[in-house]
Amino acid sequence: MSRDRVNMLVLQRENSWDKEEWIVPLAAALHGVNTQEATWTPPGGGNTIWQTVRHINYYNERILRRLTDRPVSSTGISNDETFGPPGNAEDHEGWQKTLKEAEALVNQLLVAITALTDADLDKPFGSETLGAELSRWTLHDAYHSGQIVLIRKQLGTWRV
Repeated sequence: MSRDRVNMLVLQRENSWDKEEWIVPLAAALHGVNTQEATWTPPGGGNTIWQTVRHINYYNERILRRLTDRPVSSTGISNDETFGPPGNAEDHEGWQKTLKEAEALVNQLLVAITALTDADLDKPFGSETLGAELSRWTLHDAYHSGQIVLIRKQLGTWRV
């Protein structure tokens, strides 16, 4: 049973979460972000860091549910709605809960992906194959990690 493609997806997931090589992974982008930073809205608009993490968590939860054969609700929520409100700068507990949820989801997803075989990646998954969906999803998180780094650079809090 081949696992070469699964191992590649695991590597991509690790690189997009906490293994820093040629991109800044999400865990590094979020390291040390406080509620003031998490709720800051970029000039001209855009999402806060908190909103971006909430959006990532929403989609990570959905893909985890699909991978583990748990029901996925069809809430009719739009992509924009997954970001939710900008967050409250005084809600330190809420921000920590959001961060812990992000980490827990990634860990659960790594377990689920590691359990796959390459043959599993060829199975239909919505309108794609499972492998295509997982690869695209990893890029999604890496993209948002870059947005978070950009926000932190605007704030002057990125690796100072």
